[in-house]
Amino acid sequence: MEVILKQDVNNLGFTHDIVNVKNGYARNFLIPNGLAIIASETNRKILTELKKQQSFKAEKVKNEALAIAKVLEGLTLRIGAKAGASGKIFGSVNAVQIVNAIKEARNIEIDRKRVVMNEDAIKEIGEYKAKIRLHKEVQFEIPFEVFAE
Repeated sequence: MEVILKQDVNNLGFTHDIVNVKNGYARNFLIPNGLAIIASETNRKILTELKKQQSFKAEKVKNEALAIAKVLEGLTLRIGAKAGASGKIFGSVNAVQIVNAIKEARNIEIDRKRVVMNEDAIKEIGEYKAKIRLHKEVQFEIPFEVFAE
């Protein structure tokens, strides 16, 4: 019996795959647990339309990420922090301050979880780089400088 998987199933397939399984497995486990539906002609048409819509949405999200990356290209952030004479910062600079500096510079909202730094928090004055992952295919590094206020 051919079924269309609604979720990933271990050792069987991934979401929206059409797989051939034994009748008992489909009728007694996959379908009652909501893991699959029968691969009828109607359900196949629905699946193809769903895949078209998802690819369109994914392309749109990727294009938006590329547009944001183009706007942020060449930008160097300056983040001020209170520091002692030795160059140590009172507190630290983390992803939240980077996101706030981007918002001030270019008025673009980025989720703080999309900013990845080599260190968890920066505790000294200097120049650093942070990686911004806007999409799985759109990533770039943005340089920033931490200076004493």
